Amino acid sequence: MKQTPWVIRPEDITDNDAIEALQAEAFGPGRFARTAFRIREGVSHRPDLSFVGVAGSQVAGSIRLSPILIGDADALLLGPLTVSPDFKNRGLGKSLMRTAMDAAAAADDRVVLLVGDAPYYSPFGFQQVPFGRVTLPGPVDPARLLVALLNDGDMPHGGARGQEP
Repeated sequence: MKQTPWVIRPEDITDNDAIEALQAEAFGPGRFARTAFRIREGVSHRPDLSFVGVAGSQVAGSIRLSPILIGDADALLLGPLTVSPDFKNRGLGKSLMRTAMDAAAAADDRVVLLVGDAPYYSPFGFQQVPFGRVTLPGPVDPARLLVALLNDGDMPHGGARGQEP
């Protein structure tokens, strides 16, 4: 079995600067105007569902899940999933995804929402949200609005907004 060049562990407060630098490099200054970022604005991500991939002392990737409401139902917003260019296409993003989704299922969470590419995220249980079923506080391509239902969760309905844990 081939050994991976990283270790995945829970995110620590000391990782924040490195994670912010990764996000700035990956998404640029326009990231704050994106709808998914706007939902997370002012909302703390869940530490029990946020992970980093570390190679030596370098944070090579990160994933965060933040609490949101969809209508009146509790849910999570996945993202951002960020991987350093030095580690792209080597499986780190997929490892972070599996870790976060397994942790969300183990925590008995039921709904995970994200804006992303269906071909990448569908192997993790994501499917396109039926048109008009979930609304966001800004523009989003309906084909990129995806949901994973965990632990027999029901398809959510309503407006998505941030929620403090």
